Amino acid sequence: MRVVVDLTRCQGYGQCVFLAPEVFGMGEEVLRYDLDPPDDQRDHILRAAAACPVQAIHLDWTAMRAMPASRPCGIRFEGRIVIVGGSLAGARAAEALRRDGFTGPLTVIGEEEGEPYDRPPLSKQVLTGHVASEHTKFPKVRRVEAEWLTGTPATGLDVAAKKVLLADGREIPFDRVLLATGTRARPWPVEAEAALTGVHTLRSARDAAGLRAALAAGPERVLILGAGFTGSEIASVCRELGLPVTVVERGSAPLVAALGGVIGDVAAELQREHGVDLRCDTTVTSLEGDADGRFRRARLSDGTTVEADVAVVALGSIRNVEWLRGSGLAAGVWGVTCDAGCRAVDLNGLVLDDVFVAGDIARFPHPLYQYQFMTLEHWGNAVAQAEIAAHNMISDQAHRWPHLAVPVFWSSQFGVNIKSVGVPTFADQIVVTQGSTADRRFVAAYGYQGRMTAAVTFDQGMWLEFYQRRIEQAAPLPQGGARPARVPERLSASAEATVVVTGHDPAERRVSLLHTPGGVTS
Repeated sequence: MRVVVDLTRCQGYGQCVFLAPEVFGMGEEVLRYDLDPPDDQRDHILRAAAACPVQAIHLDWTAMRAMPASRPCGIRFEGRIVIVGGSLAGARAAEALRRDGFTGPLTVIGEEEGEPYDRPPLSKQVLTGHVASEHTKFPKVRRVEAEWLTGTPATGLDVAAKKVLLADGREIPFDRVLLATGTRARPWPVEAEAALTGVHTLRSARDAAGLRAALAAGPERVLILGAGFTGSEIASVCRELGLPVTVVERGSAPLVAALGGVIGDVAAELQREHGVDLRCDTTVTSLEGDADGRFRRARLSDGTTVEADVAVVALGSIRNVEWLRGSGLAAGVWGVTCDAGCRAVDLNGLVLDDVFVAGDIARFPHPLYQYQFMTLEHWGNAVAQAEIAAHNMISDQAHRWPHLAVPVFWSSQFGVNIKSVGVPTFADQIVVTQGSTADRRFVAAYGYQGRMTAAVTFDQGMWLEFYQRRIEQAAPLPQGGARPARVPERLSASAEATVVVTGHDPAERRVSLLHTPGGVTS
């Protein structure tokens, strides 16, 4: 039996620790668990899962006698469904399709070999050595009867002919297709420097295994490029392992791009208190190696040099959408545009009824945030959106659902459990409503034009559902102590593709994309 805990839902109540202490453990509100426990713990795990107040523990339900009942959703679709992307969103969509009664042919195409695995543990339990990278595979909520084509990436989508083109030349027909190809780590841009031994990125299980081995070897110093959630979590692991670490961040503080400057300042203090050499408002200009091709130092924009033997490039991610060029979809660096029902939008802004999108590449309008289009690279969003997409793919128009889940995210670093609900960057004010930032135990609420839009908790995760309800109810932001949120300007893709409108008659007016080489997002 395999175990995965949705740590966005876990609130640290600890019943699982009490009922299955050989599998679960709690430290400073951060739950640790064995993803692949021994068989003799099965009964303990079942009791722990049943006792969890927020039902955050997911098990391999193929071992259970009772299966979830399928939910009625209108006229059933029995054509051929293809899912492109075999990671979290794609795997969850496949499970949901079978659970909800889809009996037609189902194909899942995945670029990586092997079974889908969970990514959050890669920057946490795997790097510390608590869990081996091969033990992060997803538990199957129910056995999925599907054709799994792994190890061969998709290279094109022919919407008119309804075919997915694969790298090995095969063409996979579909009646409806779900695009869930996710993201990859953004590499260091200088190829020769990125190839130096000791330079790592972290996205896949293989990446995590390699970085774990490098950290376990006891490097003199680790250099981390970027202080977002991934970079900050890796820095936390380094300090837990007793390794000297330098973090270089372009912004004014860690986590600024996600949580704004107020919380970023708290995160900066937290890192420095734990011995991190944090360099903000600074960038790495070059990585240098020795005669044997091993990384040895980095030169920074302020003229200084950092000597290190391991470097981790944590500069964000790139959405895997290049394979969709020429497909006619509104796809680019921003993701794949879709409606709130996960149906893809073509270049002309028309909604397609047979192409759906879910997960990290889905760019969708969220009603709570003035219908602005957003992409969310969150574990919880991938799961929720996959469920919606799967339901809508096999339902008639009258029974389709909108994707209205409030985004939830979590991170564990430096002994603190950080959780957020909503979109913190969609805000103009922030107020600490409970606790104290000095104590690193507080709740901060965000608001836009007087309405609550997000909340962030430090070791106060039990309050998350309360604030989620307040956000959904458009509750006013408390004004006592409110101050500017100091969030970054909303970024948009300004390069890589330009939209051109052609034709004069309404029947012939169409849109095309002109791609520019070396495009980036501003």
